[in-house]
Amino acid sequence: MSHIVEIQTQVRDAAAVTSACRRLQCPAPMEGVHRLFSGEETGLGVRLPDWRYPVVCDLATGRLKYDHFEGRWGDPQHLARFLQTYAVEQATLVARRQGDSVIEQLLPDGSIRLTVQMADG
Repeated sequence: MSHIVEIQTQVRDAAAVTSACRRLQCPAPMEGVHRLFSGEETGLGVRLPDWRYPVVCDLATGRLKYDHFEGRWGDPQHLARFLQTYAVEQATLVARRQGDSVIEQLLPDGSIRLTVQMADG
């Protein structure tokens, strides 16, 4: 039986953030205080390609804090790609922890289809 699921991403899993960074060939995320243009934020900092400041993940709330100055200090497409990759990694980690298998398919429009085969059939 097939089910379509829509996911609204909240970034709460450090392991999935690390996996997403590795997959996107970004530096490993760093926990701590990170400088943004308008101040400092505490959390898990992710360095996206060509972004002046990191994206800071507040794992307790699931929120992201960043400053890209309307795209001048960082291309929003890199953030969208990170969020997509995070969601794929998070869903895959959860499925595999439950003993399920996951098949990933990149679609022509750039979206990703995950097919989860549940362990119990």
